[in-house]
Amino acid sequence: MQPVKNNIISPAGFAALRAEYDQLFSIERPKVVDVISWAAGNGDRSENGDYIYGRKRLREIDRRISFLARRMKAARVVDPLAQPDQSRIWFGASVELADDDDNRRHITLVGDDEADAGNGLIGWNSPLARALRGAAIGDLRTVILPAGAKEWEIRSIAYRPFTAAIIRDDSSEMGDHREDSDDLDDTVESAPA
Repeated sequence: MQPVKNNIISPAGFAALRAEYDQLFSIERPKVVDVISWAAGNGDRSENGDYIYGRKRLREIDRRISFLARRMKAARVVDPLAQPDQSRIWFGASVELADDDDNRRHITLVGDDEADAGNGLIGWNSPLARALRGAAIGDLRTVILPAGAKEWEIRSIAYRPFTAAIIRDDSSEMGDHREDSDDLDDTVESAPA
C-alpha cells in the first residue's frame, strides 16, 4: 500500500468525508452486522444468501471506512476565503479562463476528493490546476494534456464559499454524493496551498 500524501481539502469537503464516515460506521455497518448475525443463526451458511451478501457488503463498508479514515487523517483543511493573496490562483479559487479561440470556461480548484470536472470542480493535483497555481489575471498558462498542449488566459479570479462537496473513491463502488455539514471537528488553515 502506498503512503497517503497530504490531502488538501475545503471545510465542506472535510465535512462530507466526516458525514459519510459517521453514516457508514454508526448506521449502516451495525445494520449489516445484525443481518449477518441473524442469517448465521439460520443454519447452513454455504447456501444462505443473506449471510453471503451480508459478509460481502460488510467487507465493502469496512474498505470504504478505512479509505475515509486515511483521507481524513491526511487532510489539511484550507478555507478558500482565508487565502492571503486573492489576486492569484490558489486552492479554492474560482477562475474564468479563455483559450486561443476566446472559448470561456469557469472552474474552481478543489481538493482531489471533491473533484468533478463535468461541474467545473478541478482537483488540486490535476495538470490544469498545477499549471494555474500562482497565476494572476492576464497571465497565460500552457497546460500539457493527453490531447496536446493548450494555452489558457486567466480572465478573472474570485474566492467564494463552498456549499457542497463530492467525495469519490475510484477503488470502490460505494462512492456517492453528500451535502456538506456545518459541524467541523478539524482546524481550518488559511495559508496558500
